[in-house]
Amino acid sequence: MPSYDYECETCGESFTLKKTFEEHDHLKELKCPKCGSAKVRQLIAPVFAKTSKKS
Repeated sequence: MPSYDYECETCGESFTLKKTFEEHDHLKELKCPKCGSAKVRQLIAPVFAKTSKKS
């Protein structure tokens, strides 16, 4: 399941949520777990993929 990184623009708290692609696409309003603010932005994070072959 993919994880998504977020940061609150009010208090600066960073947090990670694990959601399916469908949950991410149909997300209503996200709130900061620390202060409850709705001013939350998604952070760009690196993506890792594990394969069975060596590159």
